[in-house]
Amino acid sequence: MSFAGGCQCGAVRFRVDGALGRASVCHCRMCQKAFAAPYGALVTVGREQLTWTRGERGRFQSSNKVARGFCRDCGTPLTFEWDDAKIDLAICAFDAPAEIAPEVQLRAASGLPWAAEVGSLPAGDSPGSAAHDAGVVSNQHPDHDT
Repeated sequence: MSFAGGCQCGAVRFRVDGALGRASVCHCRMCQKAFAAPYGALVTVGREQLTWTRGERGRFQSSNKVARGFCRDCGTPLTFEWDDAKIDLAICAFDAPAEIAPEVQLRAASGLPWAAEVGSLPAGDSPGSAAHDAGVVSNQHPDHDT
């Protein structure tokens, strides 16, 4: 069993060999800021399972206990580094993030009050969004190794 992923621009790529650990979403303020999102979606893996296959991540020591890895070129959040034996990887940095469903919410008391209601918002696109999207040429790295 192997899982691959990387950043938005493709400068940093990784592979995880073996089963993934606990998948979670964390609502703490540091995760909100690090992901620029209502929460960070992360999955734990053993460091021995993780191979960096392209490039090198930048690291920011976000607290006395945690470093966060990211792509220096495009800024994609990649890691939550809190343990010598384990590391958390950003779920949406994987090539197939839909296969990694969170099983627990962490620091839920810090969650943004509106985040719990997002699923009940009406779904739809803005007028003209289909035409706009048809003209988009993505510069993102594809969701596979190249």
